[in-house]
Order: sequence, then structure tokens, then C-alpha cells
Amino acid sequence: MEPGRGGSEPSAVTAALVAWGRGDDGAADRLLELVYPELHRMAERQMRREREGHTLQPTALVHEAYLKLVDQSHVDWRNRAHFLGVAAQAMRRLLVDHARGRSRDKRGGGAT
Repeated sequence: MEPGRGGSEPSAVTAALVAWGRGDDGAADRLLELVYPELHRMAERQMRREREGHTLQPTALVHEAYLKLVDQSHVDWRNRAHFLGVAAQAMRRLLVDHARGRSRDKRGGGAT
């Protein structure tokens, strides 16, 4: 375990990332089990920066980001930090998209 991280064993995460990169679909599920608590904490931190009344919950944000990540093809994951950085970016983009959708709905959703 990395000091001060409270996360999972780095070598297990790296091994899952390497296996996933080689096409082992089950590795993505193993990876999620290993990093889920850390992803959830990241989502909670990002949600705290959002305005009050946000309808997206941290758990949903993690799940949506995970779906985006597993949809990536041929990503050369370098290590745990690389994966978590890309996951954080995916979460941020999802929050922006969610906010844009809510704003569009308030303006009539593009209906004519």
C-alpha cells in the first residue's frame, strides 16, 4: 500500500492495468475492486466543489466515469497515478456535461 494513500496495493493495481491493456476484460473489473474506494473519495471531493442541489451523486459519478474508462480502447496505462488522473478528468467532464444538460433543460431543452 502506498504511504498516506489508504488505497490498495500499487503492484496489484499496476498488474490489473497491464492485464487490462493486454485485452483481459476481467482485469477491468478487478481494477475497479482495487481502486473503487479511492475513486469514490475523488468523486466526493469533486462533488463538494459543485453548486448545492446538484442531482448527480458521487456513486453515480464513479460508475459513469468507469463506463467511460472501460470504453477506451488500446490505452497504455502507465501506472496507478496515470489511471487515477484520467479517471479524475473523466469525472470532471461528466460534471460539466451534466451541468450543461441541466442548463439546456432550463432553457427549454432545444425544443422548437
